Amino acid sequence: MLSGAFATLGRYWKPLIGVALTLFGAATLVMVLALVVAASAVASQWDELTSGSSGSPDADELVPLGVAFGVLMVIGMVVYLLASAMTQAAAPVVLQEAVLGRPIRFGEVWKRAWSRVWSIIGAVFLTGLIMLVPMVPLMAAFAGLAVYTISLGDEDGAMPLALLGALVGLLIAPVGMWLWVRFSLAPTIVVFENQRPVAALRRSARLVRGTWWRVFGITLLGFGIAAMIGFMIQMPFQMIGMLPGLFDPADIGSEPSDGALIAMLGSVMLLSFISQMISQLITMILPPLVTGLLYVDLRMRTENLGPVLAEAAGSALPEQYGPPPAHV
Repeated sequence: MLSGAFATLGRYWKPLIGVALTLFGAATLVMVLALVVAASAVASQWDELTSGSSGSPDADELVPLGVAFGVLMVIGMVVYLLASAMTQAAAPVVLQEAVLGRPIRFGEVWKRAWSRVWSIIGAVFLTGLIMLVPMVPLMAAFAGLAVYTISLGDEDGAMPLALLGALVGLLIAPVGMWLWVRFSLAPTIVVFENQRPVAALRRSARLVRGTWWRVFGITLLGFGIAAMIGFMIQMPFQMIGMLPGLFDPADIGSEPSDGALIAMLGSVMLLSFISQMISQLITMILPPLVTGLLYVDLRMRTENLGPVLAEAAGSALPEQYGPPPAHV
């Protein structure tokens, strides 16, 4: 699975990296524009808060800042959600051609991924919602117990309460992990089989049944390797960004000017942004490729998908690889 994912990324890096770079670049641009607009809108309130006047700030001064921060958070969540969903849809689209050994262009990847992006968002949202269902009663019971303990003013009960919280976490984590693995193939199924979110969740549960540990291990390994590669990419840039702080201005001979400080800070931020962008491209592309190949492998093992792919490779590419006939 991992070698196949790296091979696919190496052969189809142009459409994959191109889609991801376009999406996250556009998301970053939107965030920068939103930040500029928000900063200009609350500039006067910020000057009043930082002017050093005595007394605590009034609510009228804090409300615009809170609204601006909230709007930025919403915009950031929306653009990042769309970018992540498009990237997650692009990987299965490329895999549909990769398993047949056929090339695919950027425009085709974009078109087919965009047509399934909302279904992928729906599948991911439903998966998260299902994972929350068994957690709500335990979290509610723990929250009620915490409020009751605080109302009694019992300081000695803080430690048992913390231990109980850790126990609740240990009870919740395996259930959430089991549900997440059970429905982990849903985004890939949305693209490969052109399914709706609910149908994709049911299909994922059927494919994972009996192979949960294998799916868990391969998926976890894919995420772990992607995270390790991302960390290794960011590390050199972070070390370069730390270099200016290792020198004392007195050792240099003169205090740096404001322009030099601004240029230094801008360089560090630029390097950090570039490293995070490159790291994010890897961490967003590699795991969906591993999951997509795992989906194809499971169907080959359980549904005899190999002859279907062989037939598709020798004829016109079908729009989707739906479930095999009932007799298979």
